Amino acid sequence: MSQKNMQPDHMVLTTFMLPAGYHRDAWRRPGSRAEELGNLDFVADLTQMAEEAKLDAVFFGDIVHANNLFRDDIMMNGFYEPISVLSALAARTSNIGLIGTMSTSFAEPYNAARQFAGLDHMSGGRAGWNIVTSKDGFSNFGGGEAPDPVQRYERATEFVDVVTRLWDSWADDAVMADRENGRWVDSARLRRIHHEGRYFTVEGPINMPRPPQGRPVLVQAGSSGPGMDLGSFVADVIYTAQPRKNLAQDFYARMRSLAESRGRKADSVKIIPGILPIIADTVAEAQGLADELAGLLDLDAGRRQIGGDLKIRLDDIGFDEQIPAERFSDDPAMGSRYQIFRRKSVEEGMTLRELIVDRARSTGHMWMVGTADQVAEVMIDWFTSEACDGFNLNSPFNPGGFEAICRKLVPALQERGYFRSEYEGSTLRENLKLDRPSTEWS
Repeated sequence: MSQKNMQPDHMVLTTFMLPAGYHRDAWRRPGSRAEELGNLDFVADLTQMAEEAKLDAVFFGDIVHANNLFRDDIMMNGFYEPISVLSALAARTSNIGLIGTMSTSFAEPYNAARQFAGLDHMSGGRAGWNIVTSKDGFSNFGGGEAPDPVQRYERATEFVDVVTRLWDSWADDAVMADRENGRWVDSARLRRIHHEGRYFTVEGPINMPRPPQGRPVLVQAGSSGPGMDLGSFVADVIYTAQPRKNLAQDFYARMRSLAESRGRKADSVKIIPGILPIIADTVAEAQGLADELAGLLDLDAGRRQIGGDLKIRLDDIGFDEQIPAERFSDDPAMGSRYQIFRRKSVEEGMTLRELIVDRARSTGHMWMVGTADQVAEVMIDWFTSEACDGFNLNSPFNPGGFEAICRKLVPALQERGYFRSEYEGSTLRENLKLDRPSTEWS
């Protein structure tokens, strides 16, 4: 029996903050607060609910284009620019982590280092950076085609290296605040990084003290080969879409082995798959809720959405027909989510209608319909079977779906001893049980 099974620690639980609801078209339900999308009070209410449940962090994704809106899809959106909304939420919360996405394809390392260091200071050490590369949006940043995955990840690797070196360009004790001698900072405890690379030239140092966490928590969400490679080098947390337990166990083992091959401790990387739970007090009520959410879907819009995601022509496919296998690609460059839906269609035999509903619920993640106790037992099984270190909770609809997660599912995990009842530390690193990074200054 593994050490994890003998002495289970509690799970990591974060939530993907999508105020429109993770289930597509869930915003059409009465009481959805859809009119408030883009406003602070709505996400502040959800974040404070998450903090009351003692979740580790809220996580804001980001996209830098509006292409999905032309397919009537508002679930994945850029209504909330992460740095600005997380800075506002830092003032309305005290303990919960604040993770935001920033793409290495469009930002510059110096600005990224300042923004996330600033968020870490403003929040008292609760910032996290979700590192992504981008395939879309280049038409809004000078035009041109997206670079191939190898180039995108090469740029990302150099980008992250520069950012972490900038965070480390101040010693922890650089600030003196010596009033008598008129010295606020010991300039001998600052250094230039003199970086000259393929993509960036950065002199440094950063112009603000080292972040409270040393470095904000680094999060990465790539399950492809290049994504796993980057994550094994730099990530503290890996988000991943794993709809099946056996595949999740394989990914978990591979990521921990990769981390060890980089000279890191296996448990220094937290592996966090997503889950969408549709919860009610009885199975029948939960199934009725799932059917209601599915009934809100516009199937024609769903055809356009999934066709756009998969880059496959679907206008000649009936809803109760399968997508012909030959229309899919086996090219791994298409991405891990693409391959999940290829398997669902080709290997599991899902019709286009079933694929639209499945994608609407999960976007490739595991989803469940049932009581809080049933969902909790499955989550515990994955956790104790070394399929994950916790879960990113995707709320099917808001605010009611998230209330069920925070006030039914989380207590079910707490009662079984698999989640905290109080925060252990004051920083995100402390609550995730991650070491504070040392530097050459130490």
